[in-house]
Amino acid sequence: MLAAHGTFHHVYDFFEFELPFDTKLMLPEIAGVSVTKFMVLQLVAALLVFLIFRGLAVRIQDGKVASGWFWNFWEMLAVYVRDEVVRPVIGDPHAHHDEHHAFEELTLGHEHSLKEAAGMDAHAQAAHAHGGHPADKYAPFVWSCFFYILFCNLLGAVPWLGSATGSISVTLALALVAFVATFFYGAQMHGAIGFWTHMVPAVDAPAPIKIFLVPMIFVIEVVGLFIKHGVLAVRLFANIMGGHTVLGVILAFIAATAGHASWGVVTPASLLGQIGVGLLELLVAFIQAYVFAFLSTIFIAMSLHEH
Repeated sequence: MLAAHGTFHHVYDFFEFELPFDTKLMLPEIAGVSVTKFMVLQLVAALLVFLIFRGLAVRIQDGKVASGWFWNFWEMLAVYVRDEVVRPVIGDPHAHHDEHHAFEELTLGHEHSLKEAAGMDAHAQAAHAHGGHPADKYAPFVWSCFFYILFCNLLGAVPWLGSATGSISVTLALALVAFVATFFYGAQMHGAIGFWTHMVPAVDAPAPIKIFLVPMIFVIEVVGLFIKHGVLAVRLFANIMGGHTVLGVILAFIAATAGHASWGVVTPASLLGQIGVGLLELLVAFIQAYVFAFLSTIFIAMSLHEH
């Protein structure tokens, strides 16, 4: 259905979407790279996210309250992801470091150790005092994952469009971005080398056993890190692609029974099934965006906190 088209004969040559009445919009080839339907849909999704949340930001700036069901709906989703995903999952990533540092100071007998131990959560208290939370710095990335994937999923409910997340190449790219974010935030906390070394928990065992266990645990943790992010891609792709496949199969029943006596029974049943599965797909669009954002948050939290 999709093909590269290097020359523009008229304005309709920009895309190759199949439209009703046997009309096609052609996709161009830019710098030798063929533009695909999913590339365009991803740009549309990103633009929708930008426009909606830019509009919401303008309405709630300076502490104002957003009015209207449309703006309240998106604000509700954003607040839910922040309060029920980011904050409880990540918590205060600095708390452990502060406690460990205070303990070291106490054991070394420094005079100011007790003061540090008493004020080890001062930065968290200051953040709360200003209405924030230590984990809020990670919310923009999780929000971006959730809403971008949500809009990519929802575009599949529009006739003649499709879900970019129904392509494994798209979901792999999203999983790669989640991995980069996990490494970036973890390296901020522990350093580029510390990100990898802190994967191995403290092993309370004799030295000969530790020499064997520590490398084995390290390999398992590193391989597991890549597998977890790979599962992110496969999970999202399989769920979105599976729903579209079911819709296609249901519609195929109508074509398969054309000209047969059973057509009059199969067609109404297939249309009802199409409506039911379509409504289920809307629910799946939200669930899969939530699952991706939730798992990405867990991976970031694992990179921040000590094992």
